[in-house]
Amino acid sequence: MREMPVVYNSGSIEQVILLLRGKKVILDRDLAALYGVPTKSLNRAVKRNLDRFPADFMIQLSAEEAASLRCQIGTLKRGQHFKYLPCAFTEQGVAMLSSVLRSPQAVQVNIAIMRAFVRLREPLALHRDLAHKLAELERRIEVTPGAAPCSARRAGSGLSLPPASGAAVSD
Repeated sequence: MREMPVVYNSGSIEQVILLLRGKKVILDRDLAALYGVPTKSLNRAVKRNLDRFPADFMIQLSAEEAASLRCQIGTLKRGQHFKYLPCAFTEQGVAMLSSVLRSPQAVQVNIAIMRAFVRLREPLALHRDLAHKLAELERRIEVTPGAAPCSARRAGSGLSLPPASGAAVSD
């Protein structure tokens, strides 16, 4: 009998995506929890395939970053410390993990993670499109041949413009 694949909620995955050094990343311990393996096993698999994880795929956190992260997340009890500095994986690093971890669960998790990263990029694309359209409209207004400047059009339309600041008002 075939098992039904587990469907992962990419919304909950978005909660573990962090911004580190200007990149969106997921910590090794969060990935290990999603994959259902110990963090040690995930890191061991990465070390065996280190050539697949260049610097833009995986980031080793500094001691300061790890300490800051511990303060923000608060997962360790007072007096405890990280035995090893955590690694963080970019979207490309997570995709590469799918070739290192070949379990059916890893495939499902990677699909959900990729969808979460895509959903996080969608608002940026929308803002970029809107900024481009606004710039295009501004350029059209500025170069419309024969059009009077905006202030002249407003003045000619019967609207009274407020005086410039510091200018005397004459009756």
